[in-house]
Parts: sequence; C-alpha cells; structure tokens
Amino acid sequence: MNNIKKTYEKNLTGLLGHPVAHSKSPLMHNTAFELLGLDYTYELFDVKEDEMDEAFAQLKEVGIKGFNCTMPDKIKAYELADELSPAAKLIGACNTVVNDNGKFVGHNTDGIGFVSALSNKGFDIKNKKMTILGCGGAALAIIVQCALDQAKAIDVLCIKDKFFDNAKEFTNKVATQTGCDIKLIEMTDESIKQSINTSDLLANATPVGMAPNVDGCLVPDPSYIKPDMYVMDIIYNPLETKLYKMAEQRGATVLNGIDMLYYQADAAFKLWTGHSFPESVHDVLYNSIQNTNK
Repeated sequence: MNNIKKTYEKNLTGLLGHPVAHSKSPLMHNTAFELLGLDYTYELFDVKEDEMDEAFAQLKEVGIKGFNCTMPDKIKAYELADELSPAAKLIGACNTVVNDNGKFVGHNTDGIGFVSALSNKGFDIKNKKMTILGCGGAALAIIVQCALDQAKAIDVLCIKDKFFDNAKEFTNKVATQTGCDIKLIEMTDESIKQSINTSDLLANATPVGMAPNVDGCLVPDPSYIKPDMYVMDIIYNPLETKLYKMAEQRGATVLNGIDMLYYQADAAFKLWTGHSFPESVHDVLYNSIQNTNK
C-alpha cells in the first residue's frame, strides 16, 4: 500500500479494497462533486486486509472526510471503526466510514441502497414479506436493513453448506433485535415455490445468473412468480438476467442491481456532504455499465 499521499488539494473521499481499479464509485462521486461544485475528490486506494490498520491511521492523519470499503476490507473496517451505526453493528461489516471530527464512524449503506431502489419504484418494505435467495455479505446487509425498516417477515433461502449454521445464528440475532419474523430455510425447488407464493418481494442476492454464466437461475419455473409482486436481482452484468426476464414476462415489477449500486453510493455521499446525487449521475452510471457489459 503506497498510494495514500500526505496532502491533497481537495477534500478527500475514496474507496479502500483489493482490487479496486474496476470500481464505478469514482465515476459516480466525482461526477456528482463536479455537478454540485463541491471541492471534493474521490480516489481509489488499493488496500489489502492486513494493511487496514496502517491505512486507517494514514487516512486520519490526512483528514479524509469519509471513505467506502469493499472486499476484502469491510469486516476489518467494522473492527477498526470508533463507532458503528445500528445497521453496521448488526451486519458486522462496514462499507462506508465518516470522519466525525477525527472519529471514524462506520456505516453500511448496502441495505439502504436496496430499500431505496425499491422505494423509487413504489415499493415500501414496511409490513411486507420478502423472499431472499442467498445469505452472503450482500444478503446480510439487505436482511438487516429490511428488518430495521419494519418488514413483516423475511424468508432467507440458502443451500445447506458449512455456512448454514452461521447464517442461522445471524438471522436469529437480527430477528431478536428487530422483532422481524425471519426464517432461515434450506433452499430447494419446493421451498422456493412455497416462500414466493406468500411474499410481496423476491430478491436474488447470489451470483447465479451473472456473466459469463447467464443461463443460471434459482427459480426453476416462471409460474412461481406472481404478476403483482416485485422482483429484484442485484446483479447488473447482464442488466437483464434470466430471472429478470422471467419475472418481466410474468408481469412483475422488476429491478436489476444498478439502482442498488447507485443508491448505496448516494447514501454515502449524503453522509459525507449533506447532498444527494444529482439525478444525471444515474444516467452516467447506467451508460458506463452498459458499455462495460458489451
């Protein structure tokens, strides 16, 4: 790690992770800074997990306004933060840090991005039931935020592997602390069918269907999907996965992962600057991802 300088001409924000060169975050944030006339910059910092202690110390020294963390640094950021938001505390990972007068406060905006994307399409998670496929890092953030935002019930469907018991412990903890009815269910064709049948929202939080394996889909039959439900696949390469197309053909309201990516970044931007992204940033992101996917 040698890319953190001692001084910066502008108010500094950025992204910590390894690797980070592919990230769309600089495009979004620097476009927003320019459009709003803010004297900020967003930089990429290639930081491995075992370099996080040094990175935190250096970033405090240079007075960074805030930063994002991506894999593999999210859990270490959670451990190093001076304070934690309720969501970050429950999830056990931080993707956003705010410098509050020298105190690093850890947040997790991934779940906020998911909920905000749905809200923008007219869906309020409060008192609704969700089926979520997967229990990896993205799924955990989504589960926590939906529970905090008063979802009525969440069915978490996972394959029964070596991580299943950890997922059980996690979902029990979130259910206890939020009062949300959260059930961890072994993922089978039948359990997927039964859960979707009683849900208002279906979310795929696994990489199944992501390029190059675009034929993958965890929902085995289109008839499982109800025309009046919302379906969100957090994948954005391709923009329209097999699940996305299946749900669209059934008449469901469908979203891909672009809006989640956009709104989680927007939430971080608000924490650092007090401003929301200008709407045109969404178009810039969409066009960039569309070109990247070609």
